[in-house]
Parts: sequence; C-alpha cells; structure tokens
Amino acid sequence: MLSRLARLSRPKALAVAAVPLVGLLAVVALAPLPFAVAQPGGTADVLGEYKGKPVLKISGAPQRETEGELRMTTIVATGPQMDVRLGDVIDGWFRTDRAVMPKDSVYPDGDNVEEVEKHNLGDMRESQDDATKAALGYLRANGVDGTDKVDVQVDLGKIGGPSAGLFLALGIIDKLDGDGSGGDLTGGRSIAGTGTISPGGKIGPVGGVALKTQAAARDGATVFLVPKAECSDAEAEKPKGLSLVPVTTLASTVDALRALEKGEKVPSC
Repeated sequence: MLSRLARLSRPKALAVAAVPLVGLLAVVALAPLPFAVAQPGGTADVLGEYKGKPVLKISGAPQRETEGELRMTTIVATGPQMDVRLGDVIDGWFRTDRAVMPKDSVYPDGDNVEEVEKHNLGDMRESQDDATKAALGYLRANGVDGTDKVDVQVDLGKIGGPSAGLFLALGIIDKLDGDGSGGDLTGGRSIAGTGTISPGGKIGPVGGVALKTQAAARDGATVFLVPKAECSDAEAEKPKGLSLVPVTTLASTVDALRALEKGEKVPSC
C-alpha cells in the first residue's frame, strides 16, 4: 500500500489516504456516545399546586395563607436508552441552554428506564422525609409549638431525585410559621432554587444549576437559592435580573429570606 501511494501524485495520494479517515469520521458521527444532553426543565411552586394537586398537604397544625412562590427547579435529559451522537454533543457544547454530561453521572443505575425511574422516585421520597424532619426540627428549635402531631404529604407526580429537599422544607416552614413575625417567608416574591437537605438541615449540591437558573428566570423568579459549593456553576449562564443567594443550612437560608424581605443585604455568589 505504501509503495503504491509513493507512485501517486501528492493530490491523489492525499485523496486516497483521506478515504479511511472519512470513513472513520462517518462511523464516529453515527455511533452512539456515552453522554446525556440536558436542558432546563419545569419548575413547581411548593406552596401551590402541581398538575392540579396541592404539592404540600399538612395536617395536625393550623396553616397560614401564603403569598409569593417557592419554585423548585428541574432539568430534563435524554433518556437512558436514547442514543446521543456526535452532532448532539457538538450542538450541546455550543448552546447555553444545553449541557453535555457523562451518561453515568445522570443515570448511575444503568439503562433500564423502569429501574431509573424507581430509583429517582425513591430518592424523592427520602428527600421528602428529610425535608419534613429538617423543617419541623427548625420550627421546634425556634420555639414554634404544636408541631409534634404534624403530618406532611408531598405530591410532585413523577418528579424524582433529591434536589427538591430544600424547597420542600422552606414550604413547610412558610405554611406553618411564615417569617416568624406574621409575614411570608417569600416576602411575596417568586423565589426559586435547588438543593438537597439532610434531616439536620444541611444543604447539599445537586448539579445542573446553570440550567436550573434558566428555568427559574423563564418562570418568573427573581431570586435563586443555590448551594454555596455550586455558586460558580450558577454564575456561568446566570440570566439577567436573577439574584443568586448562596446557602449552606436551612437556618441560614431562612435568615437570608428574612433579610431579603426587609431590604437588608444578603450573601451573593
């Protein structure tokens, strides 16, 4: 093969040598790649309804009428069994409303759709339990009586994963105690954000925050609560007019919202 190429003119030799390369590129372009492509998903106001049903159903204690919104945010990604090809990856890299991520970081439990959905809904149920414990623990620690018999039910349909934890906890606090002084925890604003939560009230990172800020701004939020460790990611594609407030614990988040309501200075990314 090399001797035959040596006898060809340079243009012909290059043309012959390019044939395998073109074939290789064609194979790469058509071959499925181990990535998922994500984009901004929906948001849900935990103080209101989702798909016609109240997100939070609280019994065992009097509830407040609330104003404003506490919007948990989501991303949507190509399914675990959907093929992502080179063109999809290149398109995702050059668009601010797309993110290319390793598939195993989005679907760590494999490609079985039913198993992935079961795992994500399990994470959501655990998150709901942790959010309830964190919220009621916070209220008791701050002298709010009558929480011993409180029962909380959460309905977010088939939304899965643990990232709604912080906002479920804030929703419970707002419905039971507001800002602690008779006002709303939101100050009447539309506040969005994300974050896992532990039963003790510690807030953890979730991923996909750059896309979630876009979902928040699209749905009318003006403030976005972001786990402090993900501030730089949230700033990367921050929509105009959206304020980023870094948070680390449930208690400090409530303090920040109270300060925001009063027009006081709050932490920012």
